[in-house]
Amino acid sequence: MGAATALYSATCHVLGKYSNGNLYPVNLSAVVGLSGWLPCSRTLRNRMERSIQAVRCAVSLPVLLCHGLGDDVVAYTHGERSAQVLNSVGFRDLTFRTYNRLGHYTVPEETDEVCHWLTARLGLQGSQS
Repeated sequence: MGAATALYSATCHVLGKYSNGNLYPVNLSAVVGLSGWLPCSRTLRNRMERSIQAVRCAVSLPVLLCHGLGDDVVAYTHGERSAQVLNSVGFRDLTFRTYNRLGHYTVPEETDEVCHWLTARLGLQGSQS
């Protein structure tokens, strides 16, 4: 549920509110989703089309999605489709990574990818580990 929550948060952030209309008070700098799916994807396009500000915000929000082809909990196609939907509604700084033998867990290769991606996107190059 972590990736679903992260992706839902990304959509709420760019729209400025939850799907129930309540204001979304959190400012996000980047979003990472591992082996997950996008909730509310069927209604997202209509909600985004009603807000030029949301589209502008979506363009600049970095999103990293990683998914394994061997995931038997959340099918790979759900992750792939989530990336396609996000891209189609305006999320342009979106990276989708596929891992051939990865199931519904993490491996060092994926963890390294997340660390490198976050370091680059959040300008952490000079940070100490």
